[in-house]
Amino acid sequence: MDNNSNLIDLISEKNSNLRKIKEDKWNNQNSIQITDSEWSILSLIYGKCPAPAISEISCQVDITRQATHKCIKSLNAKGLILISKMENNNRNKCLELTPLGKAIFYNNQELKKDIEKEIELTIGSDSFIQLKNILKKSWG
Repeated sequence: MDNNSNLIDLISEKNSNLRKIKEDKWNNQNSIQITDSEWSILSLIYGKCPAPAISEISCQVDITRQATHKCIKSLNAKGLILISKMENNNRNKCLELTPLGKAIFYNNQELKKDIEKEIELTIGSDSFIQLKNILKKSWG
């Protein structure tokens, strides 16, 4: 990026770079390959009670409905999620993490902490804390 870059482009570029770094680190260290979209879906399922419906997840991810269903099928095939009928509604299906899915989600959280430590070492503790505090603020 050049000196004329605006804030939105800078944040977007850093976000893309960090997501790519995380995905590459995960996929280089683990036999179960998971895409960024699949991680998004796992994070929307993790810790939710009752289990969210597929339709809820489809509305919350930034990919098409068709792509969401493809990711859900992939996560199910990898043994990371269970797809089951919703109580009192045979049309809708809900999603929950399997024990393997929960373990993988936890391991991914640890990987994110490691990446945060690398960033903190690179930019310094004070700048790191300041950056996190700025990003936590409501901007709009």
